[in-house]
Amino acid sequence: MDVEVIGKFLATLPEDDDHPYRTGPWRPQTTEWAADDLTVVDGELPTDLDGVYLRNTENPLHPALRFYHPFDGDGMIHILGFRDGKAFYRNRFVRTDGFAAENAAGGPLWPGLAEPIELAKVDHGWGARTLMKDASSTDVVVHNGMALTSFYQCGDLYRVHPLTGETLGKETWNGGFPQEWGVSAHPKVDATTGELLFFNYSKQAPYLGYGMVDADNNLTHYTDVPLPGPRLPHDMAFTPNYVVLNDFPLFWDPTLLGAGIHLPGFHRDMPSRFAVVPRRGDAGDVRWFEAEPTFVLHFTNAYEDGDEIVLDGFFEDDPSPTDASGDKWQKAFRFLALDHLKTRLHRWRFNLVTGHCREERLTDSITEFGMINPDRAGSGYRYVYAASGVPGWFLFDGLVRHDLETGAEQRFSFGDGVFGSETAVAPRAPRVGSTGEDDGYLVTLTTDMNDDASYCLVFDAARLSDGPVCKLALPERISSGTHSTWVAGSEIRRWHSADTAAGALGLQDERARVNR
Repeated sequence: MDVEVIGKFLATLPEDDDHPYRTGPWRPQTTEWAADDLTVVDGELPTDLDGVYLRNTENPLHPALRFYHPFDGDGMIHILGFRDGKAFYRNRFVRTDGFAAENAAGGPLWPGLAEPIELAKVDHGWGARTLMKDASSTDVVVHNGMALTSFYQCGDLYRVHPLTGETLGKETWNGGFPQEWGVSAHPKVDATTGELLFFNYSKQAPYLGYGMVDADNNLTHYTDVPLPGPRLPHDMAFTPNYVVLNDFPLFWDPTLLGAGIHLPGFHRDMPSRFAVVPRRGDAGDVRWFEAEPTFVLHFTNAYEDGDEIVLDGFFEDDPSPTDASGDKWQKAFRFLALDHLKTRLHRWRFNLVTGHCREERLTDSITEFGMINPDRAGSGYRYVYAASGVPGWFLFDGLVRHDLETGAEQRFSFGDGVFGSETAVAPRAPRVGSTGEDDGYLVTLTTDMNDDASYCLVFDAARLSDGPVCKLALPERISSGTHSTWVAGSEIRRWHSADTAAGALGLQDERARVNR
């Protein structure tokens, strides 16, 4: 493995830190690496695995002003690239405005999610549409050849080179970016049309908006989706003709919000509401459907089935858990543990003729952070690859393949002291004889506390329970993390062949460019 340090940062975290989301599996990194020709420690790297896996991570460099929440950390992109039986690794901080300002100040400037806004040492959010720092640490998608990192509350999208991790500034959509509200956590890319679909929200009426960006990076549509008050939507879904947005009964207390206190509560006597909106529709075209009260962090997919829109996602039986078991940290962060939220795959069917919603539980297994074959997004599909959680903690201890047709499951446990990331599906290029939805690979990253190391694991998507077909060593133990994406090598080369045409996905000039 050819390894080079391309960046090193000085952290100001306390030496005696005991916060479980800044230590142990969540210990942040301060070094940026460039590693080529990764070492295979077990198995054999498939020669037809061709593309890039990207994962975003909260990775704090500075302590909280008072109380750190694991969603407050700075964004860091991890990149694993594959081609011709070789692999490379890069990790880079997302150079947000807030990251630069706090490094210049030598410490924290913004309050986090669990802190009062009065603690702010600045009089505005930097990029975020709140008084929080826009860390751009939530998700990552690739659109128009560029990786875009996002923030779980509405913020800017930062442009990141998908091969090098270099931050290239904020996305503007050729002047169309919605500056007032920004973009929320999970924009979606329709691989069929090349369009990017997004939503945003605000504490001011009409409270929710939806937009679409074309394959040439132009904002082509934006409309209001009026709500009865401020809400906290986190995800969306799409089909060829519609998007599905939501109004869940978990939101800030309106009375306290008027006093500047952002305290969310779950209203069990209110229904969940889903907005089905034509992709080029406006506020007058919105169809609302009511369902059982819940909160959904992540949807897996949606598709059209005759007169119905089918939506799948992770229903929370207890969006506001009161379980007081465990130590002080488990009690404080109980709302991050999958077993406390009781997250299970669920299906909603919205009938566009009758206006009724039918729903059903798809599995009894508690899982979340489900990924699918990206070529099936917006259309009928069969398999979801999800994470199982460590009881009481925000950590992933294994993978589960859900077969939505038969109900069968395949499982793989990482083992004691090993924690995984959101697992991306890398379809075998159709283009190279792909024969089905599960014909391809799964790619994930692990944090191994036993070896004090991290690995990239590659699985056969059809035979998850057989274990990884390949295990690759990374240059350092990385922090645990969540959201990821996969982009095919053919797509990357379509956009970047001119400046990175050779080597492992073409990186011959990468170091010179990064170090400029």
